[in-house]
Amino acid sequence: MPSFSYKAVSDSGEQVAGVVTAENYLVALRMLEEQALYPIKVTEGAQQSSFGIGGPKRVKRAHLTVFYSQLADLLRAGVPMLRSLDVLSGKGSKGALSQVVKELREGVAGGSSLADSMAKHPHVFSQLHASMVRAGESGGFLEDVLQRIGIFSEKQDELRNKVRGAMIYPSILVFFGSAVLIFIMVFVVPKLRPYLRPETFNPLTDVVFFVCDIMLERYGVILFVAVVVTVGVVSWLKTKTGKRMFELFKLRAPILGPITTMVAICRFCRILGTMLHNGVPILQALKISKDSAGNDILAEAIGEAAESVERGAALSVPLGDSGLFPPAILDMIAVAEESNNLENVLVQIADTNEVRTARQIDLGVRVLEPVLLVCMAVVVGCIMVGLLLPILTMGAGVQ
Repeated sequence: MPSFSYKAVSDSGEQVAGVVTAENYLVALRMLEEQALYPIKVTEGAQQSSFGIGGPKRVKRAHLTVFYSQLADLLRAGVPMLRSLDVLSGKGSKGALSQVVKELREGVAGGSSLADSMAKHPHVFSQLHASMVRAGESGGFLEDVLQRIGIFSEKQDELRNKVRGAMIYPSILVFFGSAVLIFIMVFVVPKLRPYLRPETFNPLTDVVFFVCDIMLERYGVILFVAVVVTVGVVSWLKTKTGKRMFELFKLRAPILGPITTMVAICRFCRILGTMLHNGVPILQALKISKDSAGNDILAEAIGEAAESVERGAALSVPLGDSGLFPPAILDMIAVAEESNNLENVLVQIADTNEVRTARQIDLGVRVLEPVLLVCMAVVVGCIMVGLLLPILTMGAGVQ
């Protein structure tokens, strides 16, 4: 079905632009007329985004979560789809989401399904959400699907915000601590150096002055080396080998590895369980959950599991062969498969382990903060000892 980009004027005199999907030009004009829009220009096949020159605007996850929940409530209350989208495209949605909902409404009014209309906005709606909505539309349980997507998105946002919030204080500590050390080495140490006699220097003093000389006289070389190393590392990480090694490092790192692995497993279990609960076939659900796992190594393991399931094997066996899933989770998946209760058990696994992972993150951050403080104190202490001992030695010689 062709798309028509338009510029029109509303009843209030406001000029609006967008894209409408219709069978032909006359149907597109009628759809605009139904929305109380007076077209100025309507062109077929234009791909111009309604968001303007700078590309699609970012839709906040919190706004998207509210949209899913509100749409589910309206549909459950018996409000027709087009009327629900009309309500949400007005005061019910915020920011860029309002225009996206308008385009969803235009697509549905033109005969497209809600899932197909969502698929036209991949920068807003993920493949996972579009597939779940498509399953809900075909199975007649769209309200439940939308409600579950809202709950799923909210839990993902909670975990993501908890991780980001936990890293705020250590990041600030590292930034200001580094700034203080650079200030001391660049401005304080050079002013004290002329007043100290070389015979009073100790090994720490030599180290402090050596680092100070490098920072003052070789800062260009330091910046050049830093830029070259950064560009080299970024370029290597973009290669297939580098990306795979980095993904493997994130899973195997001594402290952050188990947390990263469990976060990815929880995301996979919640996505797979939610899709199975909403009627998505297991092979299709495994394919989508594999792409949404957030880690290439884990995605490969899930892909191999999907191939095994297609051949008739159990899901828990290939997942166990990957070595990424804890034995307790594998046992729960195996029992769930035998009892035909996999979708509920997967969501339960995600709920339980997300709470446990959040506690581990809080504990890790609490341990990280004093470690950073101790490291900074040691560095500042070495600088102070390297400078104060010569001063005290000179003072004792004068006495």
